[in-house]
This record gives sequence, C-alpha cells and structure tokens, in this order.
Amino acid sequence: MNRLTPLVAALALCLAALPAWAASSASSASSEGSSASVGSLSTSVEKSSNSSSKDDKVAAGDYRIIEVADAAARPGVLRLRLQATADAADEFFLYVPRAAVEQGQLGTRQLITASTRDYGVEFAHTATQQAFFLVLKDAWYQELQTRPVTL
Repeated sequence: MNRLTPLVAALALCLAALPAWAASSASSASSEGSSASVGSLSTSVEKSSNSSSKDDKVAAGDYRIIEVADAAARPGVLRLRLQATADAADEFFLYVPRAAVEQGQLGTRQLITASTRDYGVEFAHTATQQAFFLVLKDAWYQELQTRPVTL
C-alpha cells in the first residue's frame, strides 16, 4: 500500500470538514466512526517554561496529561499540559478543541502518544492508538484553508 494513501484520505476528510469550521483555528474530520481534530503547529503547541527543550518541536513518544484547563482568550479550546514519560523535564502545552477533549474522554493522568508524520504530529490514546488530534505543519495547514472562489 502506498504510504501517502492514508494521508491523502485523511486530508480529504479534513477538507470536507473545513467549511463548518472555517472561522475557527481547528477543524474536525471523521473517519470510520471516530474523529480527529486538526490544528496548526503554531497555534496548537507551546513549550512550557519548565521544558528542557526550548524549540517548538514535539518529540515522538508517550506523554502524560498533567493538567487540563481552559485556554484563556480562546473560547472552545482547552490547554493540555503534557509531560514526557521518558524525560520529566520535557513538557509542553497542547491546545485542543473542547469537543475533541470531551469526545476523546481525555483527562489528567492519562497517557497519550505523539507520533511524527510527514504532515506534522499525530496525538493518540496510548492504550487504543486512536488518534484524537492532528497537528499539521503550518504550510500543510494553510493548504487546507478554505478560500472564496470568484467567478
């Protein structure tokens, strides 16, 4: 199977869902009865001041949800504070739509897995490997934005 086929299918689903979320910074896509929200790297990931790494890259691996809080000034978005299980000094904030957190039943102390992909990072429940959030590189995310067509 071509490695791009799942990516193309996921992006097509994202494109289908974008009109409903055009005014927000995140959108939802549905695949096989489950859904994963989509956000951009620049608006979804923020390094913690406690982090040993100061860049905006997210290392692949398992993370524990340390805190779930409202994201001030971002209605409908929750801020997850994540800490790497391999290196407690590696932590960051992940901004996720409230609906994705509720639907995924995410809470403190849960383990999630970050997997690097060509398009960005996939976040999934560690136990089920069910993706709940895709963080796209900014260039990829901008390609998904809807644009008015003038005739």
